[in-house]
Amino acid sequence: MTAPVIAPVAVTAYQCVSAAGDDVEALHAALVANRPCLQPPRLFELPFDTVVGEVVSPLPAIRAELRAYDCRNARLALKALNQGGFRAEAERAVARYGAGRVGLVLGTSTSGIYDSELAYMHLLRDGAMPADFSFMHIQTAQASAEFLHRELGLEGPCYGISTACSSSAKALGAAQRLIAADVCDAVLAAGVDSLCRLTLRGFHSLQLVSAEACRPLDAERRGINIGEGAALLLLERATPDNASKPRLLAVGESSDAHHMSAPHPQGAGAAAAMAQALRLAGRRVEDVDYVNLHATASALNDRSEAKAVASLFPSPPPCSGVKGLLGHTLGAAGAVEAVVSLLALEQGFLPGTCGLQQPDPACPCPVIAAPRLDVAPKLVLSNALGFGGNNASVLLEAA
Repeated sequence: MTAPVIAPVAVTAYQCVSAAGDDVEALHAALVANRPCLQPPRLFELPFDTVVGEVVSPLPAIRAELRAYDCRNARLALKALNQGGFRAEAERAVARYGAGRVGLVLGTSTSGIYDSELAYMHLLRDGAMPADFSFMHIQTAQASAEFLHRELGLEGPCYGISTACSSSAKALGAAQRLIAADVCDAVLAAGVDSLCRLTLRGFHSLQLVSAEACRPLDAERRGINIGEGAALLLLERATPDNASKPRLLAVGESSDAHHMSAPHPQGAGAAAAMAQALRLAGRRVEDVDYVNLHATASALNDRSEAKAVASLFPSPPPCSGVKGLLGHTLGAAGAVEAVVSLLALEQGFLPGTCGLQQPDPACPCPVIAAPRLDVAPKLVLSNALGFGGNNASVLLEAA
């Protein structure tokens, strides 16, 4: 092990709302059971068959003072904030460091598009947009970041990152850098994305959407499923006081710009992101116990990423992907799957690859189909690979 380039930060709290349920306990139960949580969409109708990872429980109301931000994305974020004591942990950080030393970085790709679609339907029907519709507070990439920032009364830096499916993994990297640069003592890093017609129809037009539950890394895969969710991680400067908490060691990022929507066929960008995460943390490939793959269940992505793993690791560790369970949560995927990886580190297991029946022989990495409950990983890489060659790999370590 060499000296790290960037100081690790402690993950002092994390929470997630997803198709698996309303908190991390529900997500952990679904992962251990390898239980698919995909079903036909309830939120809106589509002119083709598919299943989605939809949050079906009621979402909380936005308080009157912040009503301009009211949209499904903000409500998903608020729901996660209110689960399992996460809000209290965020408020503790504000009390300890001061509001000006706590920042917020949120990754998203759809933001409030679902509510914009409803507003445009209103326009077609009534000839005018709804009087209370605010594009800047609902649809723009920073809208839900601003909402959470104001909801918590934060005064540190606040911004959104939108780089397709790597958005919230990159938010984790940006948050770590704010602490390393002494701009902040704590940062709330988030990933939030909600279902909307635009993404479902867009991926369908690319002939990427499966009519049935997806099967990542499977020889008979038929495409992807879209999901939604909100994941929040509270990052703090690592100190002896939080030594019992897992560490975010580094986030490697790359931009191979191979193609607008297709990954590099040999996984060059994904391999570069993983290698950079290890270099920044001063760790070796031999140290990694598990790789949480992006594994969307598109043939090009699965094969590209598997080749990236095989090119980087002389002897790859166990790998798996969870999108057969949750669907692809797009801009939220990096943060959601960082939470999956934290659960693996803290609960002592390896997630399976829900839906995998016949491993694709063109994917040269050791993919596990069922969860392994006899393994306690200490160091995990979690990949998030986006359109346009935007790649990120998150390196997490157990306490």
